[in-house]
Amino acid sequence: MQEQSEQPLAPGLSARVELTVTDADTAQAVGSGDVPVLGTPRVVALAEAATVAATAAALPPGRTTVGLRVELDHRAPTPVGRTVVARATLAEVAGRRLRFEVTVSDGGETVAAGRVDRVLVDRQRFVERAGAAPATTGTPGRADAAGPPAS
Repeated sequence: MQEQSEQPLAPGLSARVELTVTDADTAQAVGSGDVPVLGTPRVVALAEAATVAATAAALPPGRTTVGLRVELDHRAPTPVGRTVVARATLAEVAGRRLRFEVTVSDGGETVAAGRVDRVLVDRQRFVERAGAAPATTGTPGRADAAGPPAS
């Protein structure tokens, strides 16, 4: 199957998504820290959700985007109960690669800012390839909470 060559996506597409921070969104809950504020993994997920929303209506049938790279500075804490807004704007299209500028704000304060790169793929082929990938054991990069075995 040949790659589709049409360019359905153009810079300027944008979207916003909101999240009211709950206990489940905190660094304590997601395992990224021990403080009861919005955890960085949730900030990243929110920024990615905004990028997905920005292109959702413009994608050709059978196509989707998948995450490639995230560069995000988490600049300020957000306590439980506050609402943050993630905004993503498609800044650059280079073949199948899409670069978004993203911000996450809490009122007038920028909580996080950076870039997210995604790649345009054939959804079915991507899922088939993922299913054919060899299974691995364990979670790469995850430390054993119990520490190394006693000697």
